Amino acid sequence: MHVKFGVMFANVGPMAHAEGAVAVAQAAEEAGFESIWTVEHTVVPAGYQSTYPYGAGGRMPGPEDSDFPDPLIWLAFVAAHTSTVRLGTGVLILPQRNPVTLAKEVATLDRLSGGRVELGVGVGWLEEEFKALGVPFAERGKRADDQIAAMRALWNQELSSHDGPYYSFDGIYSRPLPTQANLPIVVGGHSEAAARRAGRLGDGFFPGKGSHERLAELIALMRRTAEEHGRDPDAIEITSGGDGAVGSKALDEVKALAELGVHRVIVPPLAYDADGQRKVFAEYGEQVIAKSQ
Repeated sequence: MHVKFGVMFANVGPMAHAEGAVAVAQAAEEAGFESIWTVEHTVVPAGYQSTYPYGAGGRMPGPEDSDFPDPLIWLAFVAAHTSTVRLGTGVLILPQRNPVTLAKEVATLDRLSGGRVELGVGVGWLEEEFKALGVPFAERGKRADDQIAAMRALWNQELSSHDGPYYSFDGIYSRPLPTQANLPIVVGGHSEAAARRAGRLGDGFFPGKGSHERLAELIALMRRTAEEHGRDPDAIEITSGGDGAVGSKALDEVKALAELGVHRVIVPPLAYDADGQRKVFAEYGEQVIAKSQ
């Protein structure tokens, strides 16, 4: 068993601000975590009616006016205070972004960080947020497919051109190029549409929730879709959440996920102060990460 480990929700709560951001990133790096992962909401409309799909009650944890720093700027800040930990968005809400601008931002972060970016993308669930941004909520999945193709053209073509249903350009330079020859795009989402998108287009797949049985179904669907599109399903990296428990229970969960084909397990921050994070991350590193290599 060889599993990588990441820290999820790295940019919320006290970690949304400078001191906490540096502390969580450095503690994770020191403990042997491979990556840290941010979440995103540009705005949270007061009294929103859309159903939050990743927790009980249909509401996001915490107050509606909680701080949600921009994930790319937050990651650029912590990149300057770390050296090896990979910088993930889990997820960036892709349909809300212009892919030409986003490709430049992500390539810049990858270049400045020495090739450490994992671009996790999703299509979003908060319809009121899309309305506030003036972005159509309908067809956001198709828009995301086009955006992925457009960004890859900007990163991989010497002189970039793309002709899609939503975005088109011809003969343009976007510099700098990423440090990574193939900057990984990790498709997030708990739906069958997300599994199929990962199989068609993703370098990785991050199902957002579900039992082991559901996770197995989504991974199988992703793999079938990849094969149908002439892609190697074994080359698509699977990321899944863990509960953050320490000891034999956590190790058993990691082993079970690995048997399902999971390559990376991400856990919540485990503590929300610098001293606590350093302590619990170190314990997790010794009791789980070291025994999963």
